[in-house]
Amino acid sequence: MLRLFLSTVLCGCLVSLAQAQSSNGGLEYETSEPEVNSSEGFQPSFKPTLTVTRAKGVVRVDGQLDEDAWNDVVAVRNFSEVFPNEQSRPPVELSGRIMYDDDYLYVGIIVVDNPSQIRANLSDRDEIWQDDYAGIVLNPNRDGQGMYFIAANPLGIQADTFISPNNEDEGFDILFRSGGQITENGYQVELAIPFKSLRFPSIDEQTWGITFWVTRPRESRNQYSWAAVDQDNPCMSCQLGEINGIRGVRAGRNLEILPSLTGGGVGALRDAGEPTSGFKNDRTTLEPSLNLKYGITSELTADVTVNPDFSQIESDEAQIDVNSTFALFFQERRPFFQEGAGLFDTDIQTVYTRSINDPIGAAKLTGRFGSVDVAYIGARDNNSPLLLPFEEESRVLEGGRSVSNILRVRHNFNNDSFVGALVTDRRLDEGGSGSTVSVDAAARFLQKYTLSGQFVYSNSFEPKDEEMSKDVGDITFGKKGYTGALDGESFSGYAARVELDRGARYWSFEGGYEAISPTFRADNGFVRQNNDQSAYLWQGVTIYPEKVLGFVDRIRPNVLVGSSWNFDGLQKNFFFRSAVFVQLKRQTNVQINWWYREENFAGTQFDGMTRLNAMVFSNFSKRISLGVEAGLGESIARFLDEPEIGNSLEVSAWGTLRPTQRMSIQPQFSYSRLSDKETSEEFFSGYIARTRVKYQFSRHFFLRTIVQYSDFSKSLEIDPLLTYKINAFTALHVGSTHDFDQLSRPEGAEKYFRQSSRQIFFKVQYLFRT
Repeated sequence: MLRLFLSTVLCGCLVSLAQAQSSNGGLEYETSEPEVNSSEGFQPSFKPTLTVTRAKGVVRVDGQLDEDAWNDVVAVRNFSEVFPNEQSRPPVELSGRIMYDDDYLYVGIIVVDNPSQIRANLSDRDEIWQDDYAGIVLNPNRDGQGMYFIAANPLGIQADTFISPNNEDEGFDILFRSGGQITENGYQVELAIPFKSLRFPSIDEQTWGITFWVTRPRESRNQYSWAAVDQDNPCMSCQLGEINGIRGVRAGRNLEILPSLTGGGVGALRDAGEPTSGFKNDRTTLEPSLNLKYGITSELTADVTVNPDFSQIESDEAQIDVNSTFALFFQERRPFFQEGAGLFDTDIQTVYTRSINDPIGAAKLTGRFGSVDVAYIGARDNNSPLLLPFEEESRVLEGGRSVSNILRVRHNFNNDSFVGALVTDRRLDEGGSGSTVSVDAAARFLQKYTLSGQFVYSNSFEPKDEEMSKDVGDITFGKKGYTGALDGESFSGYAARVELDRGARYWSFEGGYEAISPTFRADNGFVRQNNDQSAYLWQGVTIYPEKVLGFVDRIRPNVLVGSSWNFDGLQKNFFFRSAVFVQLKRQTNVQINWWYREENFAGTQFDGMTRLNAMVFSNFSKRISLGVEAGLGESIARFLDEPEIGNSLEVSAWGTLRPTQRMSIQPQFSYSRLSDKETSEEFFSGYIARTRVKYQFSRHFFLRTIVQYSDFSKSLEIDPLLTYKINAFTALHVGSTHDFDQLSRPEGAEKYFRQSSRQIFFKVQYLFRT
């Protein structure tokens, strides 16, 4: 009764509020006050057009924009604000220029602003997102499935991403040149983008979607665009401007050769369980590797890597998993797999490239034929993880050597709609395999609505391994009573998902259903739970009270209600969440969530669990940004032999401190505690602390150190790294990793750290491009 009351009343209130506010213009989805311009008579430029001319003379790309070639180019000036005051005149003067020659597309952007307020830090590539920056969005194929965003901050530090409808790939990197200058009147940015770095149709004259873009973090995170943006239309690519006139250029049918050499040594205690056993150093190793990239056509590229060093330069952040029964998810950081990752990204994650753990060799093919995208990954792996999903838990085992093949095909339509297929197959050397075949589609209609769906069929053949089976336990699944042990069984399963979304200025919602059968597995993916069906509905409205509350940019109340049940019809979860998100001036965000949950776990029904979460984040200063989040309520102690509800407290804090323009300090802290409701006795408590310190000597040279301590494992890790990076692909890294265990002295309670292992390494790589 409580569930029905909460769901009906609050959902109804939000819909009524949206209807009432839409009639008087008081609500927006992303930005505020579209009807109010900063000056009378201002007209935003919707889908503007521009003819690009050839550069007349040499361009140095230093940010000065003082060559004669720039004087002959017509400047575009009619920028409009995207956030917070949609389609209004920007409070600063902005202008953009663009021209080309046989090899480069040149972009110049001038921002007239108070120099003392400009945020610009000397940092590594792709670390400028809290600074002022300016750049362009390019859509050479004029569809919604792939847009380049290429930019630089006022010091010329580069950033680039590849934007698809449901993904922004920040791991995407291309070669381009950039310069930036802070002047007495503001700043200016200059970009030279090689046509070799882009993919576009092989035709005589190019017509591309484009907009100039400027982000200006001040009281709000102000954003401006040459092509006006209507936030009542969630299709960004549909609103770009257009450039024409680029003739006689060709896309990147080039050969890139990237050899690298990695070397170093590893040392560890002779006996891991005995801290006084002495240290043993293994012999120094040298490992060459080779990466090749070849542009077969202007829109089809092949990548091959042999003996790659796919170790990460920066370690994964530790996660608290004391009370979790499911496998942890870690982001992909390896550039070979990051590039083009958005094409493999589907709601049911049948591709998780970290399942290819330590490849001996790999190949990748990505391209486009008209409106059809094609992508392939093949890899020979040394040590593949086996992710075994079950109803209430999952297991991760070492599967040994394998061969993986992944194929993706997707037909794109102009309004972010598509239909596609995805096939994965992994074969273990010791026997066993897993394959999936998936079809998915999305259709945007009536501008604001998107209907999407996916269906996946899986076929699994288990290896036979009694030793690994000991780590699984006594688990059975499916109607036929398959065992969790790796005993050579074979079975098939399915997963399906359908979702309807509405994205608009005033009122948005998402509703969906998902089913994952008890016998479904995705060996190349990340599906950590099966025997699960779920349905949910989320809806929210956006209110902009700036006329009444000048310190508030927007308020977004929303509700979420959902339920899940297994394939026997037993309800496993019910959840309800009411939340409010408030975006204040000074780039300060506040979010408060209240949860009500019921769950059936390990054969026991737990009802009436509530939880309150609050988060505050502020990027209020050039030098300091801070965030804190806390959650207090009831949670199930899942690791107990007889699970029970306990009182839970979770606190996390993070921030970025910039004492100088060259230095950044990024501390993080996470604390978790679960205690008995009756006696307050702790089931567990602990914290993880991590600090990342970086000093940037120049655009190319930096020193970075990470210190991480886990109170749960009583371990300390220190990772210093020195990097000289000429561009995204040519770099020298010299670093080390030092692991320490916290011990107690036999004679007392005094604790000390003892080094348990260390690694010293270098990596050098150089890109040759023809």
